[in-house]
Amino acid sequence: MRTHVLRFIRQTHLYLGVFIAPAVLFFAFTGVLQTFSFHESARNGSYRPANWIVVLAQIHKKQTSQLPLRKPDSPANHQSAGSDSRKQSAGSASTADRPTHNPLPLKLFFLLVGIGLVTSTFSGLYMSYKYSRNRLVLGFLVLAGILIPIVLTTT
Repeated sequence: MRTHVLRFIRQTHLYLGVFIAPAVLFFAFTGVLQTFSFHESARNGSYRPANWIVVLAQIHKKQTSQLPLRKPDSPANHQSAGSDSRKQSAGSASTADRPTHNPLPLKLFFLLVGIGLVTSTFSGLYMSYKYSRNRLVLGFLVLAGILIPIVLTTT
């Protein structure tokens, strides 16, 4: 009885892991891109992301590949932004004496997590093919894990 349950759990783990592996790879990759803000343009215009990075970030965050329309900058927007920044600077005078937070160590940690997820997922896929007798089913599951999100994103 126990061996049947354990075999069922192992088989379920194998098939689910192979099916969701493409999504894990996608979210690990796009998550690292977003952690370092590669999907956002620099405010001073010195960096503009490639369109594919912006689209992947949109899929990651909003589950759609359609990008929102941006409103063109107008002088009125700049004036209201300036008044908002004066309000913020007046309100943040009490926080000026606090030390600033350095996000780089946490960003590097999440980079390491992303690399670990990619490495672990690829090694899991390798082991699933190396030690499985049912490679056709595994190939179908990986293909389904790739195609289903693509179809759902484009419909």
